[in-house]
This record gives sequence, C-alpha cells and structure tokens, in this order.
Amino acid sequence: MEFETKIYPKIGGYGRYNRIVTLFSWFPNFAVSLNLFSDVFFTLVPESYHCKPDLTLLPSPGVFGNLSRQEYLNLTIPWVKGSGFSRCELYKYPANVSNQTGNLLREAVRCTGGYEYSKPSGLQNNLVTEWNLVCDDYWKIPLHHICFMTGWILGYILFGTVCDWLGRRPSLLLSVVSSGLLGVMVCLSNSPSAIPLLRLCQGLTLAGVFLASYIARLEWCDPSHRLMVSMVSGFFAVFAELVLPGLAVLCRDWPVLQAVATLPLLLLLSYWCCASVFPESPRWLLATSQIYQAKICLQSFSTRNGVCVRDELFPAETLLSEMDEMFGEDVQPKFHNVLEMRHTRVMWRNCLILGFTLFIGTGIQYCFTRNLHIYSPHFYFSYFLRVLTGALACIFLCMTVDRFGRRGILLLSAILTGLSSLLLLALTQYLRGGLVLVLSVVGLLSSQALAMLSVFFGSEVMPTVVRGGSLGLIMAAGCVGMAASSLMELQNNGGYFLHHVVFASFAVLSVLCIMLLPESKHKALPDSLKDGERQRRPPLFLPRIDRDNPPLLRTHPHACEYNRDSYSRLVSATKKMLAKDTLPYKISVSSQAPLLPSNRTSQETQNDSS
Repeated sequence: MEFETKIYPKIGGYGRYNRIVTLFSWFPNFAVSLNLFSDVFFTLVPESYHCKPDLTLLPSPGVFGNLSRQEYLNLTIPWVKGSGFSRCELYKYPANVSNQTGNLLREAVRCTGGYEYSKPSGLQNNLVTEWNLVCDDYWKIPLHHICFMTGWILGYILFGTVCDWLGRRPSLLLSVVSSGLLGVMVCLSNSPSAIPLLRLCQGLTLAGVFLASYIARLEWCDPSHRLMVSMVSGFFAVFAELVLPGLAVLCRDWPVLQAVATLPLLLLLSYWCCASVFPESPRWLLATSQIYQAKICLQSFSTRNGVCVRDELFPAETLLSEMDEMFGEDVQPKFHNVLEMRHTRVMWRNCLILGFTLFIGTGIQYCFTRNLHIYSPHFYFSYFLRVLTGALACIFLCMTVDRFGRRGILLLSAILTGLSSLLLLALTQYLRGGLVLVLSVVGLLSSQALAMLSVFFGSEVMPTVVRGGSLGLIMAAGCVGMAASSLMELQNNGGYFLHHVVFASFAVLSVLCIMLLPESKHKALPDSLKDGERQRRPPLFLPRIDRDNPPLLRTHPHACEYNRDSYSRLVSATKKMLAKDTLPYKISVSSQAPLLPSNRTSQETQNDSS
C-alpha cells in the first residue's frame, strides 16, 4: 500500500501528534552535537606555551642574582625570531659558570620539567594541559580525533543495520543508554590511554542516536514537510555549537564539561518510559510486513491526531480492513540488510555518489578553515565563523531545495565548492587577504550545504527497508572525510597542498556524478527494493510542449474506470455486513392477509365458484 496517498491521510496526515513527536526527535540532535563539538575544547592547544624552567639545568642561584621575571625567562628559554620564546626547548648551562656576562656557553635541550600554558580558550584545564600533549607528544591529539571519528564510522555502519532489523525506536534507546553510560565513564576516567578508547566507543553509540532519530523523523513526515523538519534539526546542532563556548567558560575543567554534555543524553532515557514521545515508524512496520504492530501504531497515530480509525463497516473507516484484504492473515515479517543492494544497479549507484559528495563536503572544509586560521589566529574567530556559515547553509537549503529541486542545488553546491577551492589553489599568492577570506567563507558555506544536502538526499532516495544501512554507509563516508583532516595534522600539515589538490579535483568530478542522481522533490519515499530501483534521473532540460502542432483528437480518461481501492472497500464492507449478527435492517413477514389478493388467489376462487 502506498503510504503517502492511501494511509497517511487516513491517520490525520501531518497532524498535531506528528508535530509533537517531531519536536521530541530534535532533542537527540542537540545532545549529539553537544558531545561531538565538545571534543574541540577537550583537545584545544593554548595559543602560547613554553617550557617550565628546570633548576637542575641552571648553575647555582647566586650566579644570576636577583632578576626580574622577563630577564629570567630570557636566560632560561631560547628566543625564536618571529614567534617569541621557544615552545619545546630550554637552555642548559655548564656547572662552572661564574657570571652572567659575555658569551655564555649554553646549549638548547628539550623540556624536562613540564610546560607553562597561557589560558586556553574556554576551558582552563583540558586534555592538552593536563597531560602535556604538546611538542613530542603532539601526535596524540590528532590520534585522539582519529579514534573518535573511527567510532562514528563503525557506529553508522552498525546501528544502520540495527535500524533495519530491530526498528528505529529500539536502535535509539539502545544507543542512548550506551552513550550515556560511556559519557559517565569518560568523566570518571583519569588515564590518557583509556580516554581515546572510551571516546571511540562513545562515538560509536552517538552515531546510533543521530541516525535513528534522523530516519524516524523523516518517515513521520509527508513530502511537503520533510525538508523543513530536517533543516530545523540542523538549527538545533547550530544552537549546540553556539552555547558550547559559554558552557566551557562556566565549567572551567574538562570532566565538568563532559558531565554537562552527557546530561542531555541521560535525559533522553525518559523516551524509554514514555513510548508516545518517540514511537516506532509505521512506514517501516508496513514495509517489513509487521501487520499487527503496524495496526497498533496506526491506531495510536490516528487517535492522537483526532481521527477515528476503527475496523467498522463504513467506507471512511475501512483502513484496517483494507490492510487485512491486501496482506492476508498468514503474512510473515521480512527484514532486509544493506548487502542486498549489491544485486541492484540504481540504488548502489545513488549510494556511492551521495557518499562521495558527503566525503568531499566534510573533507574539504579543513582547507577553508585553515585559511581562516592564517587570516586570524584567534580560536573564536574561526569557530564562530564556521558556526555562522553552517546556519546560513541551513537557511539557503530551506529557501532553495523545495523550489529548485534536490539535484540542482546539490550540483550548485558542488560547483561553488570546487570553484572556490581551485581559485584558492591557483591565486592565493596573488590575492589580497580580504579576497582570500571571502573565497574561504564561500567555500566553507557551499561545502557545508553540500554535506547537509547529501545526507538529506540520501535519506529520500534510499528505500525504507534498507534506509538505515544505506544512509549509515553514506554518513560513514562523511566521517572518513572528517578524519582526513586529522591525518594531515598527524603529519604536522606536511601534505596539506596535496590534500587540497585531491579534494578540489574530487569536487570537480562530483559535478559529473550528480547528474546521474534521480530527483525526489515532492515524491513519496520508496519503501521496497523495487521502489528504490525504479527511480530514474530526470532529463537535464524540461521538454517544451509544441503548441504549433497540437494533437488532432484530444483524449479524455473515462469517468467510470475500474478502481481497485473502491472495489476492495466494497468487498470488505460486504463481507462484514454478511458476517454481522444484527443487520442494519430486518425483513419481517406479516401474519395478516394482504389487502389485495394475489393473482393465484383470485384464480382459485373463480374455479371454486364454477
């Protein structure tokens, strides 16, 4: 049965209850974004730091006498021209120094007694300052990011399969419980080797929270509300990024910030007790032939939307009877997995293209944000500018996608991303700082729009029976792009130019790939694998109707065509009428003689008289 046209209107459409459950599906997005972007403050390196002076490397205190703080640092820490005090070296003096004048025989050695940090942005104590993850141990920071992103990649693949096998609601509850427990364990952990492993596991479960809520939210909506509902969830993520710096300043210490970020996840445990705020998707139940559960879910939606759907005789209330007529009584649930897509051609191609565009949209953002750091080294400048471009990308998609189509805006975003990247590669040394900033902001905005629209587009073109697994593969490709920037930092930005060239080339290549995608604007979501395989790309240009050569005869559809739905309703109503013990009318036989005799009675009277 077609969900949008035959079932959705009869349960109230996008009614009051659908709006309520959509509202509750936005809160998981806020909780996930809070935990995702708090990792930036956990591993933020202070803008300035230097070695802590080591008294064992200095001669006796009497040699230098009473010196000021600045003079003392000048004698103990090397000065690097253009950048100030050396961050990773100290002076080591010989033991027989007798005065502090002349050319002192001293050598530069690595830090031995720790580091002195300036106040970091937001937190006063994070993982970097607590465990001295600088200089020789700086590689542990990008390794931490790679572990976190690896958890997200595994989580999207794992919980995408769970969504298709167990459902959207069990997947959300399982991931919420696991992520809340792991968040508490991170707060209590004090081991630099255990934190990356715990963050990997937490990233795995956070991916499940995001994926389950995203898919369920989409399947509760009709085609006209899908885009707006998905983009509002993006504004919840932007709001989480905006409040995070203030929370960091108030918390001051990283375990406290981790506890605050875990609190919304613990509040989501209330969804377990109150099933009505996050019900199972009726579309998934019908697509997997779970008819009994689907009936209960549809009755719940219709009742809360103020529409009465009962198994009665009247044609307006025969939804459940039609389901019995179509599916039968002995139908068994049938689940699918994403591996079945290997036998398809259209679905597999769409999944690869959208995963490729999402990979480009997330991976190339590092190239644009690095230019922002060059323009202004202050952390908050690049942070809030990235948040602002994310909000503008959401607004841009809200205003254009439903009007011009998914494929057209995705193509425009890819073109702007590739063009901005190529101009920065070719003309950076010839452009002024303002133009570099403008190109970086335009590229960052278009790449964020490319990433968000790729996720939304993928959720619309993938069928319901494998939507979790296929969308999980697409989003896992996006996390690979995010991990690519950490690989550059692991090599101390040694391959930045090659990274930029590769992603700029990919952005140009994606323009050709996007043309192979279908258009899903105002169309029903595909439910089965056959529905997903039937999707075809529209023509590049819409054909014009030739008004000079109209058809000689204009045909009109017959008014009395066979309607299978009307016939099935008539059959089900007739069966129930015959099965009723009490009919709506009663045929009674009168015991009195009729007022007018019948023909047979008059003939018998004439024969008797003769």
